Amino acid sequence: MFQDQVLTCRDCGRDFVFPVSEQEFFAEKGFTNKPGRCPECRAARKQTDRGQGGYSGRQDRQMFPAVCAACGRETQVPFQPRGDRPVYCRDCFTRNRG
Repeated sequence: MFQDQVLTCRDCGRDFVFPVSEQEFFAEKGFTNKPGRCPECRAARKQTDRGQGGYSGRQDRQMFPAVCAACGRETQVPFQPRGDRPVYCRDCFTRNRG
């Protein structure tokens, strides 16, 4: 059975309660680690990460202009076209892929 646990936040150093309900949720989802941050620091981190392009902190990709080899439409692709291979817009790529 679960019992409320007192944990220490790795960011602010304050103690916080890891309640039974959250422990059950973590177990249901298959999470094996206890939270390392208090709810306030978790919320602040999520806000900061959202401002940087998503929770994972991944930056937006650089996009390059290209002309679709199938339909001739101008498009943007996440790689530098070299000219030795055809480049397709999203619609033509999806159609040719299937």
